[in-house]
Parts: sequence; structure tokens; C-alpha cells
Amino acid sequence: MNPSVIVIGGANMDIGGSPSGDFRLHDSNPGVVHLRPGGVGRNIAHNLHLLGAQVSLITALGDDFFGEALRRSCNELGLDLSMSLTAHDLRTSTYLYLNEPHGDMHAAIADMGITARLTPDYLRRWLPRLERADAVVMDANLPQESIDFLCENCHVPLYADPVSSAKATRLKNALPYLTAIKPNALEAELLTAEHEATVAARSLMARGVRRVFISLGAQGLLAAEGEDVLKLPALSCELVNVTGAGDAAMAAIVWSGIQGADLAESAMAALSAAAQTASCVSTVNPKLKLT
Repeated sequence: MNPSVIVIGGANMDIGGSPSGDFRLHDSNPGVVHLRPGGVGRNIAHNLHLLGAQVSLITALGDDFFGEALRRSCNELGLDLSMSLTAHDLRTSTYLYLNEPHGDMHAAIADMGITARLTPDYLRRWLPRLERADAVVMDANLPQESIDFLCENCHVPLYADPVSSAKATRLKNALPYLTAIKPNALEAELLTAEHEATVAARSLMARGVRRVFISLGAQGLLAAEGEDVLKLPALSCELVNVTGAGDAAMAAIVWSGIQGADLAESAMAALSAAAQTASCVSTVNPKLKLT
């Protein structure tokens, strides 16, 4: 039977734009605009499904056009939404991003207020199902108190994605409970006050995290467990859209962890998933696979 994973976090509609040439600030830029399902939690769930997991997504959606589109998309993919919440008085989350012509992000705005409805009281009703999963993944879009609640009450392997520098510190109390965390260099620094990635990784492990994977962007990935610290270069790919690459890496880390992969194997899986996604115009590469 395929492993069971429950992902708890954000689902939103991504509105992304890429200019045809160099950005001209304070002006209208000719280019291409895409509208697609997204969100860190939703993307991780989608990628885990592609890798072969049986995935449930706990998220909050509005009773609106974007919410209905996200429900339909998740149902078509085979993602279980039976534990998700519908807020009739709030709008579905939206993520607006602008890419540089070469695919790197220029800027983004995340409208994720609806995730505040994923309270400890709401999550408490689903604890029996959480306890039967092979792994639980949470993203830092969740309220601080909900992250703390999951750490204190969820006893299966627990993985966390910091999401952004604005939200990473919500995971400080969670560190002793985590099987793995995947921050970028800035998020790792905010969690540890350590600027150098190797020192930050050791600090995170000293606080209780079993495995640490720090994204170094174009410089690759730093992975650490126990006394082992690996720094692996990014895999070569044609960069099209970096949005979602980190979510694919997180899914690969969870999947490889469930499969019993060692640190190096998990790190290579994360790099492979990130490269496959960054070379695809969508935030999730529908052809994602790990060999």
C-alpha cells in the first residue's frame, strides 16, 4: 500500500507574470500572465502524490471562484480534502508573483489570511487520522499556536517548511519535534541567528531537528544529520520558473525519508525534484519522478 502523508498548510491561486524583456519599473510590461493552483502546502501535497504517496491536504478555502477551482483541481488530482475547512466569510488565498525574464522571482505578495482559521480547535478533531499517517508535513502559513499544537500532539514523523522569511520564526518552538526542516539560508539564519549555513545547520540539530536541508539557491543544498554535513551543487537545468521548486524539494525530502533513504540520497532527491520543477513553466512539474 502506498504510504499515507497528511499535509497541513496553505492552498492558493497563483497569479504569475513574466515580462518579455527587462522589467521597467512604474510601467506596464508586455509579457505572459499565468493563473494556476498553488500554495506551499498544496504544492507539496501535489508533488507527493506524483511521487506515489496517498495524500490528504488540510487547508482553508473560501466559498468563492478561486476556492471552487482549487477544490476541483485537488479532486481531479486525487488529493483528499475531506479534512479541509471552508470559510464562507473569507476569500481564498492568492499569491501574486513577478518573475525576471530568466525565471528568478522579482517580487511576490501572499494574501494568506484565511489560514488563520486552521486553529488548534479545528485541528484537534483530526488527531486520530494524523496519528495513523506515515508522515505529517506542515508549512509556516499556519498560525503559531497551531504549529505548537501539532508538535505537542502529533507523534508520527513531522516535517516542516518555513515558507518565507516573514513566517519562518513561527517554527522556533517546533524544532525539537521535527524529523526534517527545509529552510533557505535566510530562513535558517532567522531561526538560529547564525549567518553561515553549516553553523546554522548544526544549531538547528542542537535544538532537536533530526535532519536539516538548507537551500542555497544556485549554489545547491546543504544537508546535515548528526555529525554528517554535505554540501551538494545544484543540478544543471534550463531555468524557466523557480516558483514551486522548493516545494518539490520538500516533497522529495519527505518521500525519501519515508522510504528510509540516507542523508545523501535524500539531498540528491531534493535537488533533482527542484531542478525538474524549475525547468517547467508550472509550479508543479506533472512529470516529476525520482530515480
